[in-house]
Amino acid sequence: MKTDKELESIINTLLDDFYNRRIKKLSELKLRNTIQRKNPYLFKAIGTQDAAEIVESLLSAFMSSSDEGIFGDAFFEPLAREASGFKVSDAEGVDITSEKSNTYTAVAVKSGTSVFNAASKKKQSENFQSLQRRVAKLKKRFDAIVGYCYGRKKSRGGGLYSFEELAGQEFWTRITGDDDFYLKIIRLMKRKPQEHKVIYQEEWDKAKNRFTSEFTSLFCNTDGSINWDKLAEFNSGTERS
Repeated sequence: MKTDKELESIINTLLDDFYNRRIKKLSELKLRNTIQRKNPYLFKAIGTQDAAEIVESLLSAFMSSSDEGIFGDAFFEPLAREASGFKVSDAEGVDITSEKSNTYTAVAVKSGTSVFNAASKKKQSENFQSLQRRVAKLKKRFDAIVGYCYGRKKSRGGGLYSFEELAGQEFWTRITGDDDFYLKIIRLMKRKPQEHKVIYQEEWDKAKNRFTSEFTSLFCNTDGSINWDKLAEFNSGTERS
């Protein structure tokens, strides 16, 4: 088991990577791409008249959605590997594995508990079954786990699905043996996020200014009012070849 000092160092490194990826995503973001994913009719319906307000909403919605994926890849998944001592898996849909004298454990690491629909859950089960067939020659009990890094969910599987689901404290306890590990993740971040936030805020302000300038140029009239026809046409008009 890792000491708290070792865990703090790991968490600091993972937070560095998380923020580097966030800043890269923000700096590469294009206004035109984000507008095409949002509802211009809703902005009009709720009475939005401020270009900067629309830009702020576009940026917030995009980065909120993006952050969840980035955090899973840059923080949760490597933390689960480092904290558990499991090995990186080369099997599709399986992130980490552990082999002991009598058991072979395979884990798919997910962020929150709302990642599956019926089709993707069936696919996850098939991925576990494929790996199980590959390691059958080891003649060990095969434990398949979908681990959700936050939230509450517990299922023993069965029926169509060949895996157990564990979330939050249950998941972290299973792979680390530490009942308080889910709390240590928060505690050992300490002041690191605040240090990163200063630099991230600078990049956020740059992106907001860049977007506002471009939005005004493309979708505002000479008097500064929003040209809703242009905005709707860009978002939903028939694409010309």
